[in-house]
Amino acid sequence: MTKLVLAIDDDKLVHHIIEEALSHFCKLIHAKNGDDGLRLAEKYHPDIILLDVEMPGISGFEVCEKLKKSRRTADIPVMFLSSKSELSERMRGYNAGASDYVAKPFESDELIARIKVLDAYRQQSRKLTLDVRRAQITAEIAMTDSGDMGRIMRYVGQSYNAHDLTTLSDYFFEFFVPLRLEVAVAFWYHDTQVFLSGNGAMQPIEQELLSKHRDGSRFVDFGRRTIINYPKVSLLIKNMPVDDNAMYGRYKDLLPHILEATNAKIKDMEVSEEALSKVDQIGRVFEELSDQLAGIGGHHSSKVNEFGALVQQIHSLKDRQLTAEQIKALDKLCQHFSFVDDELSIIKFKLSDITEARHQLIESLNKIAKPWGEEEVAAQTDIELF
Repeated sequence: MTKLVLAIDDDKLVHHIIEEALSHFCKLIHAKNGDDGLRLAEKYHPDIILLDVEMPGISGFEVCEKLKKSRRTADIPVMFLSSKSELSERMRGYNAGASDYVAKPFESDELIARIKVLDAYRQQSRKLTLDVRRAQITAEIAMTDSGDMGRIMRYVGQSYNAHDLTTLSDYFFEFFVPLRLEVAVAFWYHDTQVFLSGNGAMQPIEQELLSKHRDGSRFVDFGRRTIINYPKVSLLIKNMPVDDNAMYGRYKDLLPHILEATNAKIKDMEVSEEALSKVDQIGRVFEELSDQLAGIGGHHSSKVNEFGALVQQIHSLKDRQLTAEQIKALDKLCQHFSFVDDELSIIKFKLSDITEARHQLIESLNKIAKPWGEEEVAAQTDIELF
């Protein structure tokens, strides 16, 4: 595509040189002074501006500054063409907003090459500007999403410290307050169903709707109401913004995260409750077994002692009726009973260890299941995480 170049210079010879150098390469517009240049720049919005420094009226530096202050011409690259090549002059040009500075006289090839560089720079700048705009839009969306994600993470933290349905439902309904959604919920807990509403009252028809759609689709829309189903929880939204596509889509993306966390928490509560029940059941069996073994062990020890005393009496008799082999067998039998008695004592000791470990396990499980105080759990009304 042919580039449009505006040359601003009071010297006709310079215009002729530029024309000779660039006519085959781009379309040229000529301005004889700064005021004309500003007017033509506003009117035609050229791709490149070639600008002399010393001109009658306003100087090239002033023209450049005015171009850069105008929203319409600020993005146009400016190349100074000047007979002054000192570094201080180049710095003045840069401070005025120029993108390049070429000293007169210049070669045609050099001018063309520098114009190509400026054009590439402008194209890249436009692309970066578009990228920045897209990034800003993305950032705005991300800010909304991160705010949502912050509330989700806050709720996940709260639900972790909830160990009964009442506490969990308090945190659950608290999440919806900033969203201004009217909701009701059904918890499918073990073999029971618990219906709760954010405003404290739940109509029978709402319970019926949640029950009938429990095994239906993940999303059930009817009018301005939506039911979202998970195995352990179903949510009824009573005022879904169906007329606002963006908000409607946002909620349909957001709310499943909350329900997934709630569903997982209820499963965890069920498992914890069952674990406590099993541990308690096992503990009672071990306590009964320990008591039985204690009774048997005590009786066994008593009989072992009696048997040992009897063997000693037999050994002390002068006129023994038993042979040496029989006496030896009795001694071995006495040793065996003593060994069994020792083994029973060890079993009793280990059972007492198991019982103590069971008490510690129950204590640990109860600590896990103990709800934290409100001062230890952050609320949704606190500062957002993001």
